[in-house]
Amino acid sequence: MSSLPRRAKVKVQAVVSKDEFSSLSELSSASEDDKEDSAWEPQKKVPRSRKQPVAKESKPKRVPRVKKTTLQINDGSEGVAVKEELNNSVAIANVDLEDKKNKLDTVKTLKTAKAKRKNSSQSPSGQRIKKLKVVEESNRASTAETPSTSTLWEGVCKKEESEDDFTFGQSPLKKMKTETCPQGQPVRFPANANNIKEEVEMNWDIVQVLSERTNIELWVCANIIRLFNDDNTIPFIIRYRKELINNLDADSLREVRQTLEELRAVAKKVHSTIQKIKKEGKMSECLLKALLNCKTFEELEHVSAPYKTGSKGTKAQRAKQLGLEGAAKTLLENPGELSLLSYIRPNVKGLSALQDIETGVQHILADMIAKDKDTLDFIRKLCQNRYICIQSSLAKVSSKKVNEKDVDKFLLYQNFSCNIRNIQHHQILAINRGENLKILTVKVNISDGVKNEFCRWCIQNRWRPRGFARPELMKILHNSLDDSFKRLIYPLLCREFRAKLTSDAEKESVLMFGRNLRQLLLTSPVPGRTLMGVDPGYKHGCKLAIISPTSQILHTDVVYLHCGQGFREAEKIKRLLLNFNCSTVVIGNGTACRETEAYFADLIMKNYFAPLDVVYCIVSEAGASIYSVSPEANKEMPGLDPNLRSAVSIARRVQDPLAELVKIEPKHIGVGMYQHDVSQTLLKATLDSVVEECVSFVGVDINICSEVLLRHIAGLNANRAKNIIEWREKNGPFINREQLKKVKGLGPKSFQQCAGFIRINQDYIRTFCSGQQTESASQVQEVAVTSSAGVEVTNEKQGKKKNKTAVNVVLKPNPLDQTCIHPESYDIAMRFLSFFRGTLCEIGKPEMEQKINSFLEKDGIEKIAESLQTTVHTLQVIIDGLSQPESFDFRTDFDKPDFKRSIVCLEDLQVGTVLTGKVENATLFGIFVDIGVGRSGLIPIRNVTEAKLSKTKKRRSLGLGPGERVEVQVLNIDIPRSRITLDLIRVL
Repeated sequence: MSSLPRRAKVKVQAVVSKDEFSSLSELSSASEDDKEDSAWEPQKKVPRSRKQPVAKESKPKRVPRVKKTTLQINDGSEGVAVKEELNNSVAIANVDLEDKKNKLDTVKTLKTAKAKRKNSSQSPSGQRIKKLKVVEESNRASTAETPSTSTLWEGVCKKEESEDDFTFGQSPLKKMKTETCPQGQPVRFPANANNIKEEVEMNWDIVQVLSERTNIELWVCANIIRLFNDDNTIPFIIRYRKELINNLDADSLREVRQTLEELRAVAKKVHSTIQKIKKEGKMSECLLKALLNCKTFEELEHVSAPYKTGSKGTKAQRAKQLGLEGAAKTLLENPGELSLLSYIRPNVKGLSALQDIETGVQHILADMIAKDKDTLDFIRKLCQNRYICIQSSLAKVSSKKVNEKDVDKFLLYQNFSCNIRNIQHHQILAINRGENLKILTVKVNISDGVKNEFCRWCIQNRWRPRGFARPELMKILHNSLDDSFKRLIYPLLCREFRAKLTSDAEKESVLMFGRNLRQLLLTSPVPGRTLMGVDPGYKHGCKLAIISPTSQILHTDVVYLHCGQGFREAEKIKRLLLNFNCSTVVIGNGTACRETEAYFADLIMKNYFAPLDVVYCIVSEAGASIYSVSPEANKEMPGLDPNLRSAVSIARRVQDPLAELVKIEPKHIGVGMYQHDVSQTLLKATLDSVVEECVSFVGVDINICSEVLLRHIAGLNANRAKNIIEWREKNGPFINREQLKKVKGLGPKSFQQCAGFIRINQDYIRTFCSGQQTESASQVQEVAVTSSAGVEVTNEKQGKKKNKTAVNVVLKPNPLDQTCIHPESYDIAMRFLSFFRGTLCEIGKPEMEQKINSFLEKDGIEKIAESLQTTVHTLQVIIDGLSQPESFDFRTDFDKPDFKRSIVCLEDLQVGTVLTGKVENATLFGIFVDIGVGRSGLIPIRNVTEAKLSKTKKRRSLGLGPGERVEVQVLNIDIPRSRITLDLIRVL
């Protein structure tokens, strides 16, 4: 699968996703080779660069009393308002796009942006004043009327009833590609659209470099930077701003954000280094230029190493202090006039002999060569086309200090050699681990042919003297080239190669971990069943917990199945199953799992539990023990023994995997590879983002969900989730989404990010709402006009001062609150319904779907979107929200747990046997499959081809992931080592 490209630059097409969750089915499978390096620190797993959070770097200083405006970009027939809130300035540019004769192509736009970037750097203060004036004028204009979503354009803006401060004007940026560029090509931006001014200025453009590293178009990178700078979350961008990011998936967005953080961290460190060197008085124009050209930590380290505090200086610096720099420059510029004998000083160390002077000049020239940008670019390009290999061998001292068992684990890498272009990611991580444990010695081998061609190019081109040089001077130049390559350039190349290999391997490992976690979290729930969870054990017994279809704990107990009391305990288990009408047993895969599974399988085969038809399944109990002693578990199940809490958690993992697994820290779920060898900062950020993505896309019913689940919704955190739960307990259930604005700490931005992912079940609300209206009917004196949000306000008393107690709010449920439609698009949804005379009462019913389909067949989705003045993507979200039934859960399309009644032993297997199993874990070298014999089999990655993957089933990635059911054939059985090799036949 590694041969499949993760993403390629192709022409953008106007793709309409079949449903709102299509982003989950578009995952990439291989890492990009064009990503730049990260710092090479083999002993430290967490590079310092990744400790810089995006929020702190990208948040600008807010301008007092200036209303926050979001990035707004309309299509070609409307005005454009683009927010640039970067660093200390806010710029809003309104461009009239109605005059289509003035359209500019993307190349011209980029050139204009670069030109304006140069001008802006010359007069930042004057521009800032102008920008602020534009902001204030824009805000004055926006207060006159509140635009509905996707209709913010000059002269045609629809006037509505005045609402509160939480109204939204962001959707206009959804019109980017509807009319001007129906095929999804970049539309015309304002003149300074790509002029993204960073907090620290470098000699390179961050949008350009980001595009090169991630292989994403320039205009998409510029949009992504603005969206992240404006504190938008990945789930919100994926669902509601899809046209701005050219339909990228969540993993690609995370990759861009990570690369952006790295570039900003490099820029920040460069400027701190510049300040230090200036303070020491060692700064020169040449050094400043070299520092500002640095794009990676390796380049920065190479340039700044000689100037570090406490450094005794390089050989070149010591030679310069002796006054030999002039001789070195003369050798290159005018060698005929150079006389080294004139530099001899008998009483000065380093100048006492001609040999010393030649050595000093050689060191200066070697340093100049190693720090020259053109020279380094040539050698890097040369290495790309030549054979460069990485080699590992057994360290000489490893046998004395390291355990022999650990040495045997690295048997494959004790005499290993591979081309750096062909080496696999898991091999790099294994080699690095062996090196950190002092078991392996690793080196990068660059052939002599590369060195010879490099020296020849230098002599004939870059470092050729400008006049005739005597043989003794040419010898110094040749020695300088050899010294520069061996002592300075070769170590730099080795660091760069290994840093890039490690960086790519870490990113791919984290990506694989994220894919596996997503697959596990989105396992199809098994609702409506009473379940018995079993946490197996020997001496301390098997812990049992029976939970109701609503996850309530009905009974807990302990049985001792493996201490000679199995027959007596069988009666107890049968009685419990019959009393609670429970026919499904969930067994954790920990200690004594195999014996417990055999025990239940034997009773089931004997029909012991008749008349119940009992089945069982095995689930991962990774993290259950950690969760059972956590404060969250103590709060949720007070007074219950921690061992019994584990059994409850195991049962709930089948009933609703997402709701249960979010309670556990992702890295403890155990579906990764080399998770302790990668950057823990990167791993945590990625996994937390995956959890947020899954919870948000599934959605939560705000009136029944737990606080733990709520805190993972996009735009919310622990404090906001706690405030929502407290508000719910104090004021009763939420009637509509607008009430979220009353929750403490939930500002406009948080509401914008979370509102579309929060559901309000209408059946749950109807009873409560009818009772509330009956109670409040006697108190209502004057009823105001109902707003589009579903709120009626009655004023009992009007005075000069606002009195909170003088306003009675009679809330009405809004059926759109049970859908995935964002409140900012309610106006569009209502206008869309009016086109075919649909009603809110028909949401989620078959007749609604029939009306929509017939209407779409008649006019087409593009034409309808144009008439609604919105984008196809926004209209598709509205169509999905109106068509999907109230209880819709897209997880039902994915795999359920594998329920069994019998068991097979390892000894029963034969080569050629065809079995069905469930994927347990996916790695970069193969897929581990549970085939029910107590030991997982391995499908080598070479046996997982695209042809064997299901064509009809909606897939979340090109590879297999945890929970998927597969049909496999046994290729090899190694009983002494308990290893089973499998071949993939098909995905079930």
